[in-house]
Amino acid sequence: MPPGIGLRENRAMRSGIIAGGNWIVDHVKLVQTWPKQETLTSILAHTRGNGGSPYNILVNLARLGADFPLTGVGLVGADEDGRTVLQTCHAHRIDTTQLQSTSAAATSSTDVITVGKTGRRTFFHQRGANALLDVDNFDFTATPAKLFHLGYLLLLDRLDAIDDGYPRACQVLRRARAAGLRTSLDCVSENSNRFKTIVVPALPDVDVLFTNDYEVEKITGIRLRRGTSVRPAAIEAAARVLIGMGVRSWVVIHSPELAYACNVSGQGLWQPSLRLPPAEIRGTAGAGDALAAGILFGMHEEWPMTASLKLGVCAAAASLSHPSCSAGILPLNESLALAEHHGYRKLP
Repeated sequence: MPPGIGLRENRAMRSGIIAGGNWIVDHVKLVQTWPKQETLTSILAHTRGNGGSPYNILVNLARLGADFPLTGVGLVGADEDGRTVLQTCHAHRIDTTQLQSTSAAATSSTDVITVGKTGRRTFFHQRGANALLDVDNFDFTATPAKLFHLGYLLLLDRLDAIDDGYPRACQVLRRARAAGLRTSLDCVSENSNRFKTIVVPALPDVDVLFTNDYEVEKITGIRLRRGTSVRPAAIEAAARVLIGMGVRSWVVIHSPELAYACNVSGQGLWQPSLRLPPAEIRGTAGAGDALAAGILFGMHEEWPMTASLKLGVCAAAASLSHPSCSAGILPLNESLALAEHHGYRKLP
């Protein structure tokens, strides 16, 4: 852990992280090449694992060694995949009191197809029970937790629905804030024009926004890349726009090359990603959630954002060592040691 920072040092009376939203069983297939339509490719490996923002983040926090309470909120089907989700949570001491089973839909699932040579992913998603998750499934009335994370907006049908000009997710975020929790949000990288109508209205109820370079462009209209390279000035400008849209504390923008955090006072912090050999990258599924888990870990422990960003990129690097979302995540000190072993990329 960062020098001088203890897990219990400076901790507020509140303790714990609640995460709600998409609970997905990922069927991860590592393929030789991406085939053209009506042609064949070979599957090199097939694993089943956790997927979806709350599922990934809570499992990642447990694997990092979080010693504070972890709580999940959501819906799974009354089926084998749903039982697998609950068993995985219990194995990682994640409270499932608000993770309910329903017979009205199957557990959500995604086929994650990863090309072995490039690590690039394509997703085939079944919405399932997540489409039924609504405001009343969330109860913050008696929780002592410190942070509430919601994800993924744009992939939660009832919470994405507009009610009096706002997505219903705003009601969840407002209830969490009224109960004394800080809120964080992530959305899915959807190729649509819905970001302006669903994500933007929710930002004034969000303390910390996690967003990747693709999503930032969709929200702000600012192009972050020139060719294959990110543009630091564009990232800074986009972060200021997001703060101006109402984000209450921090905007965290991440890409394969780096993470950038900007607060409401205009302070910007750069953190390059780790310099991993391509041969050690088995898949990029869940890397963004791993980064978010590392940052939320640090925020919960009242670390400075510089230390939280470092843990975030280290957790993301660890996740790349396995095709699934969380199997590569290492305990805290081992994750941080990856930075010493590999070093960081140079900032653009």
